[in-house]
Amino acid sequence: MANRYDLAVVGAGIVGIGVALAAVRQGKNVVVIERNAKAVGASIRNFGFVTITGQKAGAHWERAMRTRDIWAEIADEAGIPLIHRGLVMPARRSEAAVVVDAFVKTPMGEKCRLITKAEAGDLVPSLRLDGVETVLYSPHELRVESSEALPKLAAWLEAGHNVDFRWSTAVHAIDGTRVETSHGTIEAEAVVVCPGDDFSTLFPEVIARHPLTICTLQMLRVAPAQPSRFGAAVMSDMSLARYEGFADLPEAQALKGRLDLEEAESRAAGVHLIAVQSADGSLVVGDSHVYGNAQQPFASERFDRLILDEFDRVFDLPGRTVVNRWIGTYASSKERTVLVERPADHVRLVMVTGGTGASTGFALGEQVIDDLYASTSRSWE
Repeated sequence: MANRYDLAVVGAGIVGIGVALAAVRQGKNVVVIERNAKAVGASIRNFGFVTITGQKAGAHWERAMRTRDIWAEIADEAGIPLIHRGLVMPARRSEAAVVVDAFVKTPMGEKCRLITKAEAGDLVPSLRLDGVETVLYSPHELRVESSEALPKLAAWLEAGHNVDFRWSTAVHAIDGTRVETSHGTIEAEAVVVCPGDDFSTLFPEVIARHPLTICTLQMLRVAPAQPSRFGAAVMSDMSLARYEGFADLPEAQALKGRLDLEEAESRAAGVHLIAVQSADGSLVVGDSHVYGNAQQPFASERFDRLILDEFDRVFDLPGRTVVNRWIGTYASSKERTVLVERPADHVRLVMVTGGTGASTGFALGEQVIDDLYASTSRSWE
């Protein structure tokens, strides 16, 4: 295996994979270096829900749209099933209906539409629709199984695009474009570091300039007692008050105020609802959000209960059981959606700082490669 490349990518999560993909599409010879034996972080612990509707307006929403298109382009070639498409958001409160109505009138809502409760029930038969005010449908979203998609992407890049992967290889220093690893030195013309939520190993002084925290979230896998088809992902009123594309609308203030009164405990725990289906019929459900300077290692049963309470308000699935529980972590910032720094002319440090790597990472990879090789001037936000 060679030790000299056009580009070395540190980190084999979805952001690193996105950078590698963008580079090979420009004819670069790429190595991806990962300290673990496989991807084990946020990129495989998430919903596998490529989310467009509700992303922050502007550059981030545009990244989500482009990333969605790339997923659609490469999924079949990489052997990744698209389990379902689209998003259904039943608005149970009148204030939520106001937000939904306002959203479809924005540029981001151009291809979204309001659907009838009957249409929503056809897409997701287990929805509780009594008392629902209105339903938003977005055609954009895609669902993949993250724990399977990441290994398949790596294998596809390796077999079809000659990307070398150095697994179980820790990078402990970058000297110019010399990458010093636990298995020797790798020479590259350029380096992109994608550290996830590791703030201390590479370029800690650069990362420390930014007010970042680590978000710890809790998620569950739920098994319906009887088969129940999901023809789309589902989010709820709680998501309208959390996702910036909705929550930043002036019309969202009344909903946030009502939820602060009615769901104070859930709001304090950062709980909202996303539910997506896996190929075996089980559902990935979440999530909560707690922020601090380190991962919270112990899951809270109370947080899981809050998530499931919202789940049971939205779905009629008697006898459903929880079959898995886990935590995930990601780098978070109140000031930006992504962090791209230049520690040196031919080195980039790249982080997604809001838990949207699966939804925006491919487009971010393209932008980083353009910035690295074409010196393209851009606003990241």
